[in-house]
Amino acid sequence: MGILEDHRRFKDIVRGRIKHNFKKYVTNGEMIGKQENDLVKIPVPSIDLPKFKYGPKQQGGVGQGQGQPGDGTGEGEGQGEAGNSPGQHMLETEVSLEELADILGEKLELPRIEPKGLSQAATEAIKYSGRAPVGPEGLRHFKSSYKEALKRSIASGTYNPDDPVIIPIRRDMRYKSFKKTMQPRTKAVVIYMMDVSGSMGDEQKEIVRLESFWINTWLKRNYKGLETRFIIHDAAAKEVDENTFFSTSESGGTLISSAYKLCKKLIETEFSPAEWNVYPFHFSDGDNWSGEDTRLCVKMLTDFFLPQVNMFGYGQVESKYGSGQFAKDLEKAFPESDNMIISKIENRDKIIASIKDFLGKGK
Repeated sequence: MGILEDHRRFKDIVRGRIKHNFKKYVTNGEMIGKQENDLVKIPVPSIDLPKFKYGPKQQGGVGQGQGQPGDGTGEGEGQGEAGNSPGQHMLETEVSLEELADILGEKLELPRIEPKGLSQAATEAIKYSGRAPVGPEGLRHFKSSYKEALKRSIASGTYNPDDPVIIPIRRDMRYKSFKKTMQPRTKAVVIYMMDVSGSMGDEQKEIVRLESFWINTWLKRNYKGLETRFIIHDAAAKEVDENTFFSTSESGGTLISSAYKLCKKLIETEFSPAEWNVYPFHFSDGDNWSGEDTRLCVKMLTDFFLPQVNMFGYGQVESKYGSGQFAKDLEKAFPESDNMIISKIENRDKIIASIKDFLGKGK
């Protein structure tokens, strides 16, 4: 129990350090590169390491006595000046994505998502709900079996506290019992779209990469099955893998409707809103080819996306080359929409506020 208690206490300390330095972890992309399956390696500073503490010099002990000059080793040679500050200990520890999501939810006070369409699909699940006197040996519950044996021994008067040997017999055995339940099958897909025209530089793409990581982390906490798709566009759109999504740069014009058309086709052919919870996110610096194309985008949002999806997120990443007009047009077209979320991301420091914009309604 001591080891388990120490491990729990250590995890609490690590969790506290992460919460204290949360903004740094959100805006620093280093840890995303250290993701392995459902774990992320995080460098955690300022956790004190164990030290030996010596008693007063007057106390005797091994190796103490009257030394003479010259008995010790000679002076060593060192380089550099002596410092007067202790070094900072850095510990790299593994944290699960679920723990990160919980910390994200606590820090931003995010409401849990209530998936839509719960009654439309269900899966059969096994839930271990009690103990039974019969069952397969693989489901034997040791603690419950021991308790039954102890109760029998005390009741029969054979229990000796000075020699507490308890030997369970067949009738003492207890096994995990289970029942089959029907649980809602909640599937979700996140479709990321990004403008990769020349005005979206490396810093803008890094902001999108960081924000999408935390959006994914929160949605995975709310949905057991989460799919992701990636679409890039300039004047034309295409579906790509995640690595290509964050590394591609183009120099052509920007036609946002090309991405929306491809996203619409993807939803219609692979992710029917009758079965899937759908989350499209579009990131751009706000330049579009023409007002006519913007009107086409607004029409698709009104007629198709907003009636079908859980939430449509538009994140405008500030660029010195972008006009930012597209966000203004969307704000004018959807001043009070419940599931059209517009967020402006001026720099890395605004990522946390943008995540709150997108996920704060629990959609």
